[in-house]
Amino acid sequence: MLKNKYHIVLSILILSFTTANAQVVSLENILNTIKTDNPQLKMYDADIQSMDAAAKGAKSWMAPQVETGFFMTPYNTKMWKADDMSPGMGSYMIGVSQMIPNSKKQNAEYKYMNAMSSVEKENKNYTLNQLYAIAKTNYYQWLVLNKKVKVANDNLLLLKYMIKSMEIRYQYNMDKLPTYYKAKSQYNELESMIIMLQNDISQKRIMLNTLMSRDKNMVFEIEEAFELKEYNSQLLDTSSISKNRSDINAIKRTMEVNQLKIDAEKSKFLPEFGVKYDHMFAFGQQPQQFSLMGMMTIPMPWSTKMNKANISSFQIKNESLNWQKQMILNETVGMISGMNTELSNLNKQYNISEKSIIPSLRKNYDTAVLAWQNNTGDLFIVLDAWEALNMAQMDALDKLQSILNTQVEIEKQLEIK
Repeated sequence: MLKNKYHIVLSILILSFTTANAQVVSLENILNTIKTDNPQLKMYDADIQSMDAAAKGAKSWMAPQVETGFFMTPYNTKMWKADDMSPGMGSYMIGVSQMIPNSKKQNAEYKYMNAMSSVEKENKNYTLNQLYAIAKTNYYQWLVLNKKVKVANDNLLLLKYMIKSMEIRYQYNMDKLPTYYKAKSQYNELESMIIMLQNDISQKRIMLNTLMSRDKNMVFEIEEAFELKEYNSQLLDTSSISKNRSDINAIKRTMEVNQLKIDAEKSKFLPEFGVKYDHMFAFGQQPQQFSLMGMMTIPMPWSTKMNKANISSFQIKNESLNWQKQMILNETVGMISGMNTELSNLNKQYNISEKSIIPSLRKNYDTAVLAWQNNTGDLFIVLDAWEALNMAQMDALDKLQSILNTQVEIEKQLEIK
């Protein structure tokens, strides 16, 4: 037991030395680092750049078509040459044709392709909001764990004082062994709890380093500042949520892209024009000849069936997306209203614990200790008072954790950084 105690003391000393030299990082710094360095967000950036790069080719022309070969040439090669009876027959042709795309069709296709990245931008914002929520949750859990460690260490000092006093008093038959061993067991339980809490803190540090894409074992500490918030009811209306939520904006952008795709499909009903030039190198004594022709594509009912089907498909998709948007808004408003009510009740409970329960239990403990020191009280009563105080302090911190978790969840739903 003595050896284990030395190991624990040594671990606490090493941790204290490391903590004293560790960088202190604010929540704002963590969130900013995630925004700039997280690889998942960089993946979205690459996808957005890829889509924007592809849109630049929307106004390209089709490649010209070159053709060459014999034109109106008889199989009998003797007839190619001129003679007294004929100037010769046949020719060798070189031709080129170029389709000229319809500018309205090109513009419609460009608008569609150029708008595709807007959906990915909103998806990136949605993912960023999720990462922020994970980071804030781990940050506040770490903050509460630090407070629990401080409470546990303070209670260790109280128990250590009682144990030392009992050892002295036992020599004069002023205390009993069962009480002494109960205090020792509670002391050991607190030591075990501190180790568990320190392990949880290490896990939170690793998670935040992972989100910031840093060395997972990089040591740093967090600021102990936090704020208990109240959220304006105006933020809970559907218009505000619809404006701020990235997933809803992604649906809106998708609907806009679908409408642009419909416009692009409609533009395929427009004709396209082309030009074709052929030059003939005539055989024999025939004159050189050329051919210059204009071309035009004429969309017919049998050639536009696919375009009409695509238009109908995207119109139905937009109807589905609109209902999906309404579903998300409805669920979000209900969820936030419930969490806001829960947050209000948790704040009331936390205030009662901090302002009434804990001060009363502390006075109870101080009174019990004073009575024990004056030999008018029993140590069992002191230990019970200490245990009640310790449990109340931990319970208050659990309530604080619930408050902070609820705040994070509300900010996640409202997309507040």
